[in-house]
Amino acid sequence: MSTAAGLVLALASSFALNWGWLAQHGAAAALSKLSLRTPLRSMRLLFENRAWLAGFLAGIGGWVLYISALALAPLSLVQATSAGGIGLLAALVHRRGERLGRGQWIAVALAVAGLGLLAASLAGGAAGGRAPDRTALAIWLAVSALLAFVSAATPLPFAPGAGLGIAAGLLYAAGDVATKPVVYGGLWFLLVPVLLAAHSGAFVAIQLGFQRGGALATAGTASLLTNAVPIAAGIALFHEHLPSGLLGGTRVLAFGLVVAAAGLLARPDDAPAAGVPPPFSDAGATRA
Repeated sequence: MSTAAGLVLALASSFALNWGWLAQHGAAAALSKLSLRTPLRSMRLLFENRAWLAGFLAGIGGWVLYISALALAPLSLVQATSAGGIGLLAALVHRRGERLGRGQWIAVALAVAGLGLLAASLAGGAAGGRAPDRTALAIWLAVSALLAFVSAATPLPFAPGAGLGIAAGLLYAAGDVATKPVVYGGLWFLLVPVLLAAHSGAFVAIQLGFQRGGALATAGTASLLTNAVPIAAGIALFHEHLPSGLLGGTRVLAFGLVVAAAGLLARPDDAPAAGVPPPFSDAGATRA
């Protein structure tokens, strides 16, 4: 019963996080350019915008729900459930008047289908899981940080903002992977600075991405990677087992659909955002 309650919290968390990202995207895209060279000015621009602040606070609430979900359910199941929030994100983007391509709708359908299959696979019982090996966890987090840096430094010309969305997703995922051991207590609390650093880096990447790409190319890609990577970590690091037989295959298929959806969202969709400079640029620009 606790696992089911955890998954309900995970879905609520995903809705809050995705709505918050969409609100932040709309607000950030209309602001004067954000730059790493003027961090205090950039932060002031964000926090003085009421629409952006509402989205930010919704995201904080979603994160609190997420931690509560992790205390009740295995990491891989929490993350796969959270992936269902991409369906709400797509619906909100469409309602806002932003055109979605066929590939993006397919990605949303895959993510929602994966969530449905995951729910069906719960009839086989919840995954077990235990604390990870410290060395393996350290390597996982270091590789995630390296890949995030490479993604942020390598813009994708066919999908503006997606590189920063990928970086944000990898860093949010690293923070989530570090969060799971923290709920065990004890010496694992030493990971708190690591998860805060990962989330801070992800915050910077996603805000810069919001001025350079569409909502699904940035928030959508970040959302699904935030879920897909910890799914793998749950099995590889936390030893969360799969049910046997058909239900085990169903759960593997559900995980695979989530990963495929993330890949589709990173494909070409939106036109480049005009007049938006690189993250380190000092040239002034204002988005309408």
